[in-house]
Amino acid sequence: MIDPVNLLTIALMAVVTYLTRIGGYLVLRNRTLGPSATAVMEAAPGCVLISVIAPVFVSDRPADLMALAVTLLAATRLSMLPTVLMGVTSAGILRHLIG
Repeated sequence: MIDPVNLLTIALMAVVTYLTRIGGYLVLRNRTLGPSATAVMEAAPGCVLISVIAPVFVSDRPADLMALAVTLLAATRLSMLPTVLMGVTSAGILRHLIG
């Protein structure tokens, strides 16, 4: 059985996540963004991806470093979704094969 405190924590985290996702829509729904704000919004997914993979730069595991190289190579040639898919797939396969 799940501890009630843990269940409450999970529920509150879900509510906060939902509020942050819908908050931007509610704040900006009747506004048009300027060119600089549009550029920032378009760059945000890349910033999130970098924040997720940045810790791998200091990893001492060969599989992680090789997966990072695959991801960086894919990022220079492909769009965001294929890059993420290749990065995740290569990390999983290399961790399984190399450890």
